[in-house]
Amino acid sequence: MKAEEFIDALAEIMDTESALTLDTKLKDVEEWDSLSVVSFLSFCAMKTRRPVMPDEVKSAETVGDLFKLVGES
Repeated sequence: MKAEEFIDALAEIMDTESALTLDTKLKDVEEWDSLSVVSFLSFCAMKTRRPVMPDEVKSAETVGDLFKLVGES
């Protein structure tokens, strides 16, 4: 998955109209909440070859950190 595709998918997961980049801090996005985390984990389960742990998502500070969890393909 390319970065642009990931950012589009993440914006849809968060249901946000905020402009996201890989450098966007998650704490600055109002829509990044517990529901978004659960939705992101579900997204990862469908898109990654390895399980993504909730603690990994909680420790992510930027959109780029989340992108690294999914991995570029």
